[in-house]
Amino acid sequence: MRRLYTDGACRGNPGPGGWAWAEGESHFASGAEAHTTNQRMEILAVIEALREHPDEDVEIVSDSTYVVNCFHQRWYDGWRRRGWRNSQNKPVANRDLWEDLFSLALTATRRVEFRWVKGHSGDAMNDLVDRLATTAADRQSGARGSGHTS
Repeated sequence: MRRLYTDGACRGNPGPGGWAWAEGESHFASGAEAHTTNQRMEILAVIEALREHPDEDVEIVSDSTYVVNCFHQRWYDGWRRRGWRNSQNKPVANRDLWEDLFSLALTATRRVEFRWVKGHSGDAMNDLVDRLATTAADRQSGARGSGHTS
């Protein structure tokens, strides 16, 4: 199972944002959006990581409780049951991205697991994706490293 670290960043919320994923120091990608939110960037980081690793079993490691709790607590079951309304009967925020993510993560063709890591706690890989995402937000451009790791 591949372990992929993900992170999202936003300068202002909303504002210029960036996302990143990494598998080791040489296999990574990041990107940017001009006007977005931190939560959208957190979700997009996972989407991009899963798109890069189609049909592979993946462990996503994220400091986003928003993303991790959605899967651990199966928020998506309630959202779908209530017609994409949250527990306060309001439309689910970021539905467009959640639908993309669910189509990649909730599939019978591969296993996707989520693990939370505390941000800014000295985890080297979490720190790396944080730097990649904030740099992408600041520069409004992404980066890519293509050396594959196992």
